[in-house]
Amino acid sequence: MWSWVLHRITGVLTFFFLFVHVLDTAMVRVNPETYDAIIETYKTPLVGLMELGLVAAVLYHALNGIRVMLVDFWSKGPQYQKPMLWIIAVVWLVVMIPGAGRIFYNMFTAGGH
Repeated sequence: MWSWVLHRITGVLTFFFLFVHVLDTAMVRVNPETYDAIIETYKTPLVGLMELGLVAAVLYHALNGIRVMLVDFWSKGPQYQKPMLWIIAVVWLVVMIPGAGRIFYNMFTAGGH
């Protein structure tokens, strides 16, 4: 059940990110100075942590989506549902650890963001 809840939450978070991303990108045509100010705020450590959360959410949502498709469309999917959940957890960790390292590197180095 928790994988179902997390899948919905990460989907909504990704949707809101895309909505904000489209709005801030559109700002470049409306008011370039405001766009530059918005982009400058993205260089803060707080936004770096939000970026890390976004990467975590999108990665989990993608991996769990593959698992959900396998459960739905593979005849043996329901039988292997729990092992597949552990597999996506391991893959998520394997990908997130270096991803988080890179995001933290960018957050705390002068030329990072």
